[in-house]
Amino acid sequence: MAGLLGGLALLTRMGKISGASVVGLASGIACICGIRGLGKQASARLGNTYSLAGVTCGLAATGAYQLAGGATTAGMYQLAGLVGGGGAVGLGIASRVGPTELPQTVAAFHSLVGLAAVATAFGEAIHRIGAAHMTPVASAAIYAATFLGGLTVTGSIVAFGKLQGLLSGRPWSLPGRDLINGALMLMNGAAAYLLCSTPATPLAMKLLYFAFASSAFLGAHLTSSIGGADMPVVITCLNSASGWALCAEGFMLSNLLLIMVGALIGSSGAVLTDDMCVAMNRNIVDVVLAPAQPTSGGSGEARDYGAHTETSVGQLAAKMLESKSVVIVPGYGLAVAKAQYAIAEITSMLTKAGVAVSFGVHPVAGRMPGQLNVLLAEAGVPYDVVLEMDEINEKIPDANVVLVIGASDTVNSDAEDDPGSAIAGMPVVRVWEAENVVVLKRSMGSVGYAGVDNPVFYNENTDILLGDAKVSCDALRTAIEAEVGAVA
Repeated sequence: MAGLLGGLALLTRMGKISGASVVGLASGIACICGIRGLGKQASARLGNTYSLAGVTCGLAATGAYQLAGGATTAGMYQLAGLVGGGGAVGLGIASRVGPTELPQTVAAFHSLVGLAAVATAFGEAIHRIGAAHMTPVASAAIYAATFLGGLTVTGSIVAFGKLQGLLSGRPWSLPGRDLINGALMLMNGAAAYLLCSTPATPLAMKLLYFAFASSAFLGAHLTSSIGGADMPVVITCLNSASGWALCAEGFMLSNLLLIMVGALIGSSGAVLTDDMCVAMNRNIVDVVLAPAQPTSGGSGEARDYGAHTETSVGQLAAKMLESKSVVIVPGYGLAVAKAQYAIAEITSMLTKAGVAVSFGVHPVAGRMPGQLNVLLAEAGVPYDVVLEMDEINEKIPDANVVLVIGASDTVNSDAEDDPGSAIAGMPVVRVWEAENVVVLKRSMGSVGYAGVDNPVFYNENTDILLGDAKVSCDALRTAIEAEVGAVA
């Protein structure tokens, strides 16, 4: 990278390219490095640093482009005020958002990205129509930015409402949903063709109004018809849409930086969406377009798994201290209960006592990929003991105790054993293969997002510790500390 930037600096000095172009390219490179860094837990902090540097360079490049285009001093002051004000608001919001609220925060910010794309598209359309240079290429880019932006605005707002609990997580849609959505898509295709065919006419703005109104309806209608369990997939899909809207803006404004960054966001969002669908054994087409219906409880027949066995905090503490290998499998329940700090202390004490502790994190155990990894890292759990699903599944048969905290669907054996289950085929953490399984649950009546019971909870080698996860983990920490102190 240093060599590349050095070469670019030399070309700038020779007058071959502008300084603004170099800064813009540096922004894109930094964003690419940021995305690469975020792919691994150990390098996530560095990835965030690269991403912040990329955004900073992008803002600097924007300022340089404005100056090159003849921007006035007053205009630059306005730009600086907007950047500073936006940064202050973003910092204020980020400082108040907890790790469990990140998914809905991301959804809310996506709606702003979509709104910005729509506003920019309308502004550019008004300017071009007034100057009579609304070319077909510009028209296509403006229409794409308007449509994708409108879709992102309302879709993200509905996703935010569902994740925040302001709206019901149950799917809802109008009668004839597919017919309505299909007709609107066809009408938008016709409108886009008409705009590109006759771009410099008064009809252009009316077509854009239609694009925004119809896409806004589509975004709300599509998202509302998707159940709450699939909202994480929807968020990543909308993230991808917002990126492609930015990319369209780049073509509209002939801005290489917007094209590059938009393509990065769009493609990375698409890849993440695919990864999440694979982890849930879902298809993005089924998630977005499948008819809205309540989740089925498997084959349709309620099954009697027998009685469960309960344990106590003292028994669990003794069992974990007697073990050679302990695996902890966190779920979203750990995040909600904020039990990660107690678990981090338990991990430290067990490690000092000679017990090998590792964590198994399912890709969709939280509401967003990596959410639980962030929580554990925040609490001080070492990176090297936090393993992905495939890695931990190889270690579980040798584990003396597997501690499941607030997880159900991601450790459900029916995903492999029951073809009629709602989660059939979903890759899961095979906790039942361990010598002993202990599950921390608030109550036996609670189930996962899929709405199905888990036969693992009734196995002979499974014990249940009922209660709030944080209360149970705090008590477990105290019990282990007492046991270790008594031995010392």
